[in-house]
Amino acid sequence: MDAAQYKHVVLGLIFLKYISDAFNDLHEKLKEGKGEFEGADPEDRDEYLAHNIFFVPGKARWQFLQDRAKQPEIGKLVDEAMEAIEKINPPLKGVLPQIYADPDLSKQRLGELIDLIATIGFNQDGHQSQDLLGRVYEYFLGQFADAEGKKGGQFWTPQSIVKLLVEMLEPYRGRVYDGCCGSGGMFVQSEKFVLSHQGNIKDISIYGQESNPTTLRLTRMNLAIRGIDAQMELGDTFLNDKFKDKDLKFDFILANPPFNISDWSGEHLRNDPRWKYGVPPVGNANYAWLQHFAHKLSPSGTAGIVLANGSMNSNTGGEGDIRRNMIEAGLIDCMVTLPAQLFYNTMIPACLWFLARNKTNHKFRDRSKEILFIDARKLGTMINRRNHELTDTDITLIAGTYHSWRNKNGGYEDKAGFCKSATLEEVRKNSYVLMPGRYVGTEIEAGDGIPFDEKMKALTSKLAEQFAEGAKLEKIIRKNLKGIGYEF
Repeated sequence: MDAAQYKHVVLGLIFLKYISDAFNDLHEKLKEGKGEFEGADPEDRDEYLAHNIFFVPGKARWQFLQDRAKQPEIGKLVDEAMEAIEKINPPLKGVLPQIYADPDLSKQRLGELIDLIATIGFNQDGHQSQDLLGRVYEYFLGQFADAEGKKGGQFWTPQSIVKLLVEMLEPYRGRVYDGCCGSGGMFVQSEKFVLSHQGNIKDISIYGQESNPTTLRLTRMNLAIRGIDAQMELGDTFLNDKFKDKDLKFDFILANPPFNISDWSGEHLRNDPRWKYGVPPVGNANYAWLQHFAHKLSPSGTAGIVLANGSMNSNTGGEGDIRRNMIEAGLIDCMVTLPAQLFYNTMIPACLWFLARNKTNHKFRDRSKEILFIDARKLGTMINRRNHELTDTDITLIAGTYHSWRNKNGGYEDKAGFCKSATLEEVRKNSYVLMPGRYVGTEIEAGDGIPFDEKMKALTSKLAEQFAEGAKLEKIIRKNLKGIGYEF
């Protein structure tokens, strides 16, 4: 069975193990009946609801299944367990995989897998347990993306890229949207950001859309793991936008749409009102995504979008005109080129587009005639033979540069080879190309204070010295060879 199939087998069981562990911990406390649990009924569903824990029926509990892991009907028992959990917990309806009775799935292997996952202990307290499961889940998603190759990109964006987007946009409060949400990593990282900055997760509302029903199930499971409440919808974002309400706009948009897709049904959307800056070409959806997200921004909203590098200078199918119109409208706030090999699923180099609906927003300084360019291609570290990763230091550097440029009295300064605040006039002179390399210039090597003339004298003297030593050595070699009968 390939990774695209067995990831659902594994992730479903990990989820089941977690909710069963969380249930068992509270179940034991309710049975003991001490303190706040005095007189409580350990089989009362409301007791679990009050503590934000899913109720697990008897035949769905991990120990019940593990005791029967070697039985030939184990697949049927796991499917029945998933069904029972969904039935009793409405937020999980349609989320859990019921694929374990599949005749193609080896029941011996399934039993061995259950025994293996039984060794993962999620019995830490509260948020620690959630965080542990979250890390296990994200690890598996990353590994599956690596194993699946190109298809993995449909549900996985490397965590360092997601973290960078979140750190730059700082979604503390408001509506957060992703129209191609994959496994929900953008939302998870947004929640982590709010909590790590002592904010209240209830201050953000989450909206997502995904066209792949299997991927959407992963998303819902990923969010349910952390107790994140989100409005998630299934459907093609271009053909069937589930959030069309003109009054529903978003304060933060974080997205990693598939690169350069040609089969996005663009021929059916020639007169779509989202194409404010120009009709995108039928053969490439990059500028359709950009305009879709721009259309969704609230009056002071900001967006961070991952796209292929070609989007920064392409002129195919009128893309250059759309880019020019977006720039002249003051929509482009910042451009970042990323290091190569960040993605598991593609070798296509990527960049980040940051859009701002209102660059005169009083929250930040007026930067309406400027665009910040950051060239981050030299950053990152290799984590294996194929893949790069942005370190926390890299993320802090990039996000800090953007904040110092965007904020009032931020103390921003251009740095040759890394960042440049370019005027609109400079961008026009560069034919509206948005590649940071065009603007940041070349890094200046740090000087050592020694005058050029002195350096040249020292170099000349050293070469002469080496030449003299070489001539002396040659004489010795010739003499020794002559002594054994070789003369030349």
